[in-house]
Amino acid sequence: MYTPDEEKQLSSLLQKLLKESHAQASPAEQVKRLRQALRYAEWRYYVQDDPVISDGEYDQLFHQLKQLETAHPELITPDSPTQRIASGLTENFPTVAHLTPMLSLDNSYNAADLRDWDRRVKELSHARSVRYCIEPKYDGASISLIYENNILWRGATRGDGVRGDDITTNIKQIKAIPLAADFAALGIRRVEIRGEILMHKETFKALNEQRLAENLPPFANPRNATSGSLRMIDPREVAKRKLQAVLYQISFLEMSDQQPVPEVLRCQSGVIKTLHQLGFPTPYSLMKVVHHIDEAIQYLQEFEQLRDSLPYEIDGMVIKVDDIALQEKIGSTTHHPRWAIAYKFKARQATSVLRKVEFQVGRTGAITPVAKIDPVPIGGVTVSSISLFNEDVVREKDLRIGDTVLVERAGDVIPYIVKPIVEMRTGKEKPIVFPSHCPVCGDPLVKPPGEAAWRCVNINCEAQVLERLIHFVSKDAMDIKSLGEANVRRFYELGILRSIPDIYRLDYDRIKQLDGFGEKSVHNLRQAVEASKKQPLHRLIYALGIRYVGETTARTLAQAITYLPDLRHWSMDQLTQLTDIGPKVASSIYAFFHHRDNIHMLEELERLGVNMHNQPVQAKPTGKLSGKTFLFTGTLPHLKRHEAEALVEQHGGKIASSVSRNLDYLVVGDEPGSKLEKARQIPSVQIINEAQFLKLIESA
Repeated sequence: MYTPDEEKQLSSLLQKLLKESHAQASPAEQVKRLRQALRYAEWRYYVQDDPVISDGEYDQLFHQLKQLETAHPELITPDSPTQRIASGLTENFPTVAHLTPMLSLDNSYNAADLRDWDRRVKELSHARSVRYCIEPKYDGASISLIYENNILWRGATRGDGVRGDDITTNIKQIKAIPLAADFAALGIRRVEIRGEILMHKETFKALNEQRLAENLPPFANPRNATSGSLRMIDPREVAKRKLQAVLYQISFLEMSDQQPVPEVLRCQSGVIKTLHQLGFPTPYSLMKVVHHIDEAIQYLQEFEQLRDSLPYEIDGMVIKVDDIALQEKIGSTTHHPRWAIAYKFKARQATSVLRKVEFQVGRTGAITPVAKIDPVPIGGVTVSSISLFNEDVVREKDLRIGDTVLVERAGDVIPYIVKPIVEMRTGKEKPIVFPSHCPVCGDPLVKPPGEAAWRCVNINCEAQVLERLIHFVSKDAMDIKSLGEANVRRFYELGILRSIPDIYRLDYDRIKQLDGFGEKSVHNLRQAVEASKKQPLHRLIYALGIRYVGETTARTLAQAITYLPDLRHWSMDQLTQLTDIGPKVASSIYAFFHHRDNIHMLEELERLGVNMHNQPVQAKPTGKLSGKTFLFTGTLPHLKRHEAEALVEQHGGKIASSVSRNLDYLVVGDEPGSKLEKARQIPSVQIINEAQFLKLIESA
């Protein structure tokens, strides 16, 4: 999804957002940056199993975004991380729908957060006192199990919270999970259970030692090893991993013959006790029920001291309202239940010695310093390389070669240097000297005004050319599946591929002679390259790698034009009139389309058959909804916003950009924004829900 250079840029953006105030930027720009950063963090966490920031840092940015959207509801979009559960499906297994959504958890880091949550719970439940159930927060891979008529029917990963991967066969290899349980004795016909798949610390250690002996890269932590194991194609290999499990929640219950739910299952602690009695591994021995938030805080602080003595990794504790009827009364947001909260433990830290700094060149020419330290284990991961982002970070921290440095890994975050330990300096430490010339091509580096990074401005620099090629073929760009990063690097080294247009004039006869390329693989490569010529215009714009132009801005540009080279005639003023394009982004776009080499490249691509035209979807003018305008607000129960809008356009209707007297219908979902209040003030606007909207579509 992301090229190495994009990952470096987004990692840098994440750190900047976490460390700097961006209040001087417009709310729209702040929201845009936060969404880019959070989407990348979600991708790294849920899809790659390789987090780039800690859970606490993610929550910090998520909270900032939520505050901004609350203050500026007109900026809320259906693809915002606040409007959906973080996504993370894989393509290795069929996907299935959960019986109930697998939501995330809200987080806390201190007693004050917990007391504030306790106050909100009492306000929402109208209760003077609330009983809480406390459980460990296991650092594993989330799963959902369905049992029907006592038999394990299906096991699935969390996926995007609504749908996950069907991994039933692999789940059955985990001996801790019963293949059958006597739910019928409780009158239960069907039940969905939630929990985590785990790997014992000693098992993890042995697995990594084996991988190192086989010259394979070690897993970063037990959670990554667990997630990777669950996605293995061969169930026999899954069985060898000796995975464990812990089950802690019943998320769906269907009784037989309309029997009442047993009293024991009407509280969270009773659910855990019952699962324990049915033979499931649970946190029963570590669970604690308390009657006051101060009791909970004391238990959490005591338990934190015991975390390293446990056989599994945990990164905190979870506090839940024990009474399930009260849970239902308190309810949930689209992101997390309001009746539960996670208390996260303190970050892991270690010290090491900074031995040298290497300078890497990214796709846009940015020079990134990378610290090389003595390998040090932090939270189950051995750390030896740490990005220092830019010269300003090095200067602000006063880092020197030879320094003993404090390195932190909050949860599973990519490590960073907190500070040098000045007291341990001997006088032999040396300053970190930034290069004046590109370490790859040798051209002089420049530092644009107002920017932190030094840059190589030679667009023909080999490092940049290679990274641009990798970005161009990537999944969210031109999506040339048979031409991944490894093949791009290989073809570049062999001289087969040296520029973006070269992709469309590959020497397939020469490629056939290479190891690993037979008739079928070359045929697939040729087909993938040809298919990419027909990609929508917004993908091509994004693929070009214009600085500051992400997927959203690429779509904005594509919608504003009919022919890509026409952008060379656009002025800065015209560009800044487009949604979310400020002076900095406009300047970058303007510079790209006024550079002779770039125009020449576009001309070559067009001659080679690459689509340069926008092909908008035409609404059916004779449709039942012809002449009607629609606007959507809030989260719809079943349809995604873009799906609902597509239905309108398919039947001749139009999508409005705001509430006005020209609007015919406002379709309202959960947690609507300010559009609803505005619409109520205009009698001609009909306010309907999703069900009424679907009836309109059916009649059309």
